[in-house]
Amino acid sequence: MPEDKPAAGRRAFRSDVQGLRAVAVGLVLIYHAGVPWLGGGFVGVDVFFVISGYLITGHLAVGLAREGRVDLAAFWAKRARRILPASVATLLLSLVAAAIWMPPLALPAVFRDAAATALYVPNLLFAVQGTDYLAETSPSVFQQYWSLGVEEQFYLIWPIALMVAFAVGRRSRRSLIIFTFAIVLVSFAVCVLLTGSSQPWAFFSLPSRAWEFGIGGLIALVGDPLARRVSATARAALGWTGLLAIVSGGAFLSAELPFPGVVAILPVVGTALVILCGNDSRLGPARLLSIHPLQWIGKISYSLYLVHWPLIVIPAAAITPADLPIAVSVGLALLAVPLAYVLYRLVEEPGRRSRVFVEAGGRRTLLFVAASSAVIALISVVAIPAASARSLTSGDDAQAYEVSQSPRAADTVPANLKPSLWDAADDIPALYATGCHRDFESVDSKPCRFGSNESAPMVALFGDSHAAHWFPALKTLADAGTIRLETFTKSSCPSASVEILRDGSSYSECVRWRGAVIERLQSEPPALTVLSNMRSVDAIQGPPQDWDQGLGETITMLVPSQQVLVIADTPSMSTSPALCLSAHLNDASTCATQRSEALSSDSGLTNVRSAGGELLDLNDYLCDDQLCPAIIDDLLVYRDEHHLTAEFSRSMAPVFVKAIGQLLNRAAAPVVAPGK
Repeated sequence: MPEDKPAAGRRAFRSDVQGLRAVAVGLVLIYHAGVPWLGGGFVGVDVFFVISGYLITGHLAVGLAREGRVDLAAFWAKRARRILPASVATLLLSLVAAAIWMPPLALPAVFRDAAATALYVPNLLFAVQGTDYLAETSPSVFQQYWSLGVEEQFYLIWPIALMVAFAVGRRSRRSLIIFTFAIVLVSFAVCVLLTGSSQPWAFFSLPSRAWEFGIGGLIALVGDPLARRVSATARAALGWTGLLAIVSGGAFLSAELPFPGVVAILPVVGTALVILCGNDSRLGPARLLSIHPLQWIGKISYSLYLVHWPLIVIPAAAITPADLPIAVSVGLALLAVPLAYVLYRLVEEPGRRSRVFVEAGGRRTLLFVAASSAVIALISVVAIPAASARSLTSGDDAQAYEVSQSPRAADTVPANLKPSLWDAADDIPALYATGCHRDFESVDSKPCRFGSNESAPMVALFGDSHAAHWFPALKTLADAGTIRLETFTKSSCPSASVEILRDGSSYSECVRWRGAVIERLQSEPPALTVLSNMRSVDAIQGPPQDWDQGLGETITMLVPSQQVLVIADTPSMSTSPALCLSAHLNDASTCATQRSEALSSDSGLTNVRSAGGELLDLNDYLCDDQLCPAIIDDLLVYRDEHHLTAEFSRSMAPVFVKAIGQLLNRAAAPVVAPGK
């Protein structure tokens, strides 16, 4: 990603490659600014990967041909001088800015991510977080460093791999070509497989991205002789086709599509074609890519890539609860350009040329890099418990919560808040810890059962995580002997009979699991089935009205043998309430969301009663006529933007006693309130 300047014995400077850097960073900036017509701007990183593979492989191949080996210490030290000065400066400045302006509750995660970044493994951390179905986190301040983690891991492994291939292949260039081609094939297969099964790992890991570097490497190894066999006109056509492929990827791909996968071929091969076209074609895109503005942006592209992200995400986290308007995000992205130039002139370029590091030699430079990285990581790790120890209350107690359809919103964050802001994210239903809530891959339809009163009516809870967040309320009834309870809940899998997309692909595990649960409920019917789901029309394959129809179909399949109660979906807050409250301890109303915004006007529940079900809308307990508060009395209502805390869910048990009792009394199955 950083610019490589020509040196003796190296390839001539490629102004077209410099222009490609400008195109790549421009795509990323526009995408991160939230401009709607460039939903695939993330492909700019793929362009960077191909360029890096091309330059590094070409450099290593020249060295192997001349010396028969690579001076690893010198190679790694040179890469460190090019990458680390600007990277470390941005990391430290971002840490300071986050500590000043971000909500206190966000700081432990900031320091954790900083430690991973200092150790060059942020991509692995983000991959782990991406596979955690409980994660409901804001974007990391250091999210842009994932690609640097991939590149640094590539720089660590690739010279060793090429040396081994060169030695095994009897020191022939052909052995490098065969080895690189094999890496491309294997890595691409890994990429496609992981994109379908574990998309975060496909996106963030080197094994699934190595083929992109490898494509660039193949162009470095075979591009010149291949280009000589093609006419100038044909090369120009290929170059323009490649540039069009890159821009088309930025314009027409989106975060909803499974990526990287097969579709990553578009920007990757597009970049390879532009490089293959060469810098000397009068008809090709090189003339366009060589214009001064693109050359200037390309020169500072590395610093620009580093600084733009914290400049956007830190203000967005600080100005809660509203998201930044697109105009503001675009303005911040533009502001990143002069700041990047300052970083380039004062840090990046001097760091590359520093006599201290050049004269220190490879091994001493690497020792300094390792020591400084360890120090930054250690400071970040030590800062985590310090940040977590901060008191996040206003100091006053609030009155104990009482169930009411006129919720009393708290003015401040009370000292007796349950759960505390620090504990909010972990205040989840016990279904998760016991494995009763099925994760994305599971299709196990066997229920978990609760309650020992064999004479009590059986109630089934069926739906996604918005069904699971009502489990603490229903389990309170089961523990009291009021009901017996069986649970059927699965992440992002509604009980409505609709086709769901997950990471851009059909969520087949959901279809299989839901079908099996419905069959079980039909063959072993409970007295009552409670359906609850997050209605996300963006995730269904089809028009929004398919949700109404799908929910009606599920009810119709169940009502012949059991009562069906559908709970209206709960509010979706405009930001994480706990994060917002940590920054507004004395003004909790700042973190409330307008009722009209939190609750969809189209609830998707129009077919409930006509299909034979009953509707339970609890949102008057969560919102008044105007606002949905984050705190009611002494209870924190939400653990994230749209899931209830277990504490608040338990407090709603009396409401469920009444609602379930009314329904089952019709079927002569009386429900007795706890303690009666």
